[in-house]
Amino acid sequence: MQSETKSHVDRVTSPSGFPVAVLRFEGDIASTSKDAVLGTYQGLPKESTKLILLDFTRVDYINSSGIALVIQLLIEASHTGQTVCAFGLSPHFTKVFTMVGITKYSRLFPNEAEALAAL
Repeated sequence: MQSETKSHVDRVTSPSGFPVAVLRFEGDIASTSKDAVLGTYQGLPKESTKLILLDFTRVDYINSSGIALVIQLLIEASHTGQTVCAFGLSPHFTKVFTMVGITKYSRLFPNEAEALAAL
């Protein structure tokens, strides 16, 4: 049974002093997750949000429809000049994200500290 996707945004500062929006996801990401994934992203002010981290540490499962939502988010972000990195993916989903080409749009990191340090 699929668990509901929850999301919220935290505002943090990178070690180099830049503001970063962290989209934290929880549960499973599937076609029913559009509001949690795209809605949360699209609610960010584009002019002032240039650096974004996607936190997958509390995501248990991502199906192909969920991956499509993440890809859509990344494409929108690239068109608006935003930099997006992701962290907290399981080894399996790190491999899947790499295989489907997500790494063309987003660097993947094991944890938040390493992702922030790269910004």
